[in-house]
Amino acid sequence: MALRLRLARGGTKRRPHYSIVVADSRSPRDGRFIEKIGFYNPILPREHKDRLSIDVDKAKSWMAKGAQPSDRVHGFLASAGVVEPLARREQPIKSAPKKKAQERLAADAAKAAEAAAAAVAPAESGVDA
Repeated sequence: MALRLRLARGGTKRRPHYSIVVADSRSPRDGRFIEKIGFYNPILPREHKDRLSIDVDKAKSWMAKGAQPSDRVHGFLASAGVVEPLARREQPIKSAPKKKAQERLAADAAKAAEAAAAAVAPAESGVDA
């Protein structure tokens, strides 16, 4: 049985709160779980004391038994000093211009630089006269 430390959503529409649970990885997100070990309320400000509560000892014992934390719960445990933080994954930059658009932008920038240089050159010769 593959165990996970993960979040189970509760609350109403647009007012979520989450329970941090130990569950079988095959069970539904909000379905059956083995044990509740904490909670997370994303609506509260970050510095509020009731935003996050996790029983670190229970989390350590479940991880010793083979439970794997989800990415979000892993972050919570890392901030508590239980585990090492995950290495940041590079995010794909989908909105970046493609190759032809980058070439066009470079050509436009070169033209703008030439125009600026041409505008400065006559002004300098006019000052000398």
